[in-house]
Amino acid sequence: MAVSPLARLREYVRDRKVASGIVLLALVVGTLQTIMWWVAPTPKTNDFVGPPRSGYTLINFHMWSYDQLGHPSFSMVSPRLDRREGDDSLYIITPQFTLAAKKPGVPDWHGHSLYGWVNHAGTLLKLQGPVQMQRPAYDNVAAATLDTSDVTAWPKENRMETAAPAQMTQGDSRMSGVGMRAELTDNHLELLHDVHGTFVPHPRPAASRRTGAGSARSAAGTRAEG
Repeated sequence: MAVSPLARLREYVRDRKVASGIVLLALVVGTLQTIMWWVAPTPKTNDFVGPPRSGYTLINFHMWSYDQLGHPSFSMVSPRLDRREGDDSLYIITPQFTLAAKKPGVPDWHGHSLYGWVNHAGTLLKLQGPVQMQRPAYDNVAAATLDTSDVTAWPKENRMETAAPAQMTQGDSRMSGVGMRAELTDNHLELLHDVHGTFVPHPRPAASRRTGAGSARSAAGTRAEG
């Protein structure tokens, strides 16, 4: 059966149409990929040198930190410690800690808080939630307690501060206020605002009066030796 020239023309156009469609689709896909590559952000470069460092968790741990001379700075025990990836900071649950006194014959401060955080170098310590600290009595100096919250401490410098309310009790004397700075080496406490105090004088030898444990004062200038 003979095929008319018109039928052959239709078949030719139909075959070429399919091929043209395939070529056009390939061009569209290639164009889209080129546009996506062009507008995509530059991938971040990884400048970390060395093996990857993963986080870890310690259960029932005990930690010691020392200053540059090798003297004790602070120690801490806790039921759980988590190290954060990237900056090696430590997150601590219900820590119990000891801050070294740095002076011969003066006992260390002991305390506890709800949470703790320590930077990689061990130079910055944050005590979060309620914080309570105690120092035993020594010589003619009564035992002391400090109740506050959300403390920032620099253990190797033996100083600490907080913007929260704080109360210091030493023997029969009490002093409270909002905001506190403390130099533990010199047994010096400064309360910044809304300061209230009760001080009970006790007779003691003149030599002891000259070499007392330290002082506490408010930002307004109230000062008491103890």
